[in-house]
Amino acid sequence: MSRKVKIGNLTIGGGEKIAVQSMSTLKISDVGAAAEQAQRLKEAGCDILRFSVQTEADAKAFKEVKKRAGIPLVADIHFDYRLAIAAIEGGADKIRINPGNIGGEDKVKKVADALKAAGIPVRVGSNTGSLDKEFLRKYGKNEISLGESALKNAAWLEKYGVHNVVLSVKASSVPLTVKAYEYVAAKADYPLHVGVTEAGTEYNGVIKNAVALGALLLNGIGDTVRVSLSADPEREIVAAKSILSAAGLYKNRAEVIACPTCGRCEWNCMEFAKKTEEYVKNVVKPVKIAVMGCVVNGPGEAADADLGVAGGKDGCVIFSGGKILKKVKEEELERAFFGEIDRWLS
Repeated sequence: MSRKVKIGNLTIGGGEKIAVQSMSTLKISDVGAAAEQAQRLKEAGCDILRFSVQTEADAKAFKEVKKRAGIPLVADIHFDYRLAIAAIEGGADKIRINPGNIGGEDKVKKVADALKAAGIPVRVGSNTGSLDKEFLRKYGKNEISLGESALKNAAWLEKYGVHNVVLSVKASSVPLTVKAYEYVAAKADYPLHVGVTEAGTEYNGVIKNAVALGALLLNGIGDTVRVSLSADPEREIVAAKSILSAAGLYKNRAEVIACPTCGRCEWNCMEFAKKTEEYVKNVVKPVKIAVMGCVVNGPGEAADADLGVAGGKDGCVIFSGGKILKKVKEEELERAFFGEIDRWLS
């Protein structure tokens, strides 16, 4: 089991709930806009939010944004150790660095001293664009060079007394990502930040992340996830929650199941399934809802659903636990079914 690491008021690792992350598309120095986006992402289910730090103004903005955000904030720093120290002093709950690109071991020690003084954790890691040259020459671009590069970075911080370390080993290749995380999980007990880097646009990116994260999470690997997408950060949160739910790891939300429909379907099942999913998207209570195309797949096949609907040419039936509650006309279904959902959730 991985060690526990505290990030603000949140703990990851050691069997704690898997935290959902995203990265802001805004500059944190634009305090008002950054805080508004953080609040919106928190409402969508974001547990941890990362901001890129490129200037002193960015580094100093964490305390103010954090007051309004309500979730832990992470400072993402590359190349300049002074910005890492400034972000730590500026109130970041965690920093993300690559020790190999901030100016040598003496600079790593200075960052380590600042981390210890503030008592905050650090994420270090590697991706296929930041492999240690020694390992790249020795092993090529594979899971060993990815894993060993990250472990070497972590060892630098451990040497100077920083033990609250989170590790990541990301690639844009799904098979390589899975192999790399399996490699480091077998060699160390750092909590793991898992995800596929540069996954792409929403559709293909969600598929790549679902395959990689599913393979890892179902084998007990991963303590916090980011579904990186070329899309609005809120879409990353929605995708992450869906992946965790599908893996049986995120139970405190509504699950909508729907049949794929076929020639037996005589009503607009697909459109109603979308409406139902939208209606319950912010529900934070475990409930299973079924939208079925016909009575063949209705109360029987979806008997384990808390609530469900099945349609036919003469109208629709609303059922619970496999038992029919009422029959309604299709044009009355939305009001009747959503009313049953509200009653169930109250």
